Amino acid sequence: MSILINKSTRVVCQGITGKTGEFHSKNCLEYGTKLVAGVTPGKGGQTTLGVPVFDTVHEAVEKEGANAAMIFVPAAFTADAILEAIDAGCNVVVAITEGVPVLDMVRVYDRLKRQGAKETRRQGETPPTESPCLLVSPSPCLALIGPNCPGVITPEECKIGIMPGYIHKKGPVGVMSRSGTLTYEAVWQLSNLGLGQSTCVGLGGDPIVGTSFIDLLKLYQADPETEAILMMGEIGGTAEEEAAAFAREHVTKPIAAFIAGRTAPKGKRMGHAGAIISGGKGTAAEKIAAFEAAGIEVAQSPADMGAAMQRAIKNR
Repeated sequence: MSILINKSTRVVCQGITGKTGEFHSKNCLEYGTKLVAGVTPGKGGQTTLGVPVFDTVHEAVEKEGANAAMIFVPAAFTADAILEAIDAGCNVVVAITEGVPVLDMVRVYDRLKRQGAKETRRQGETPPTESPCLLVSPSPCLALIGPNCPGVITPEECKIGIMPGYIHKKGPVGVMSRSGTLTYEAVWQLSNLGLGQSTCVGLGGDPIVGTSFIDLLKLYQADPETEAILMMGEIGGTAEEEAAAFAREHVTKPIAAFIAGRTAPKGKRMGHAGAIISGGKGTAAEKIAAFEAAGIEVAQSPADMGAAMQRAIKNR
């Protein structure tokens, strides 16, 4: 099995006629992804890469059965593209674009949180507090991945994003990260060690993103074919500490983790917009201590991530 996407997922690319959208759509198609439609307002009726282009996501969903969206539109229009995909009924929305204004994402976050609370009340559950994404069951679900992320891949089934597909191998390790580059490095190490992956998710490095580590921990824990979890975090915020606390109480599978930015000075952003230590919170030391307290195996360097996963599996 997998989480979020699989070989049956039908993808629409918003921005497919742009240079970047077309390039990565081509790579996704070559990987085997069922990319069934594209959307560019004003270019409906055209064909790109053998894929029909529509003016709206609603048309792509209605005519081609798209149920997941991949977004490659300029940052100023990304929030509207996300909301359009949600309104059209896409269960998974992957926003690759970086530089999305924070106030725009506040608007999206609020919409997701209200929708998630409404759905959980309908099902008689407690409304979510740690994340706005509606992940009330393994599948189907409403999940926003990103923005400013590499995307999602279920190896040998479906790739929605910009990651190099050839480094991924099917297997039992779920991978999640705030960093695209660290994801690729971790996957390369895992594959070389004979540890394939179930689904790999790049959460995104912005201050406000859709899906949290906790959201994914719930899905990986529920997935019978995900036997271990590797996560890569970074300085800034408290997402990793919250994930460690959740894992300690609710996750029975072995977990390994790495924190980037150990040498970052306070008040300095290190790469991602969300990677900044402020108010004395979000330091690498605090995050590592939280992981260790939860029994999570901590990698000491980027080169140690695959080996840390091996140690976690052995120790568990």
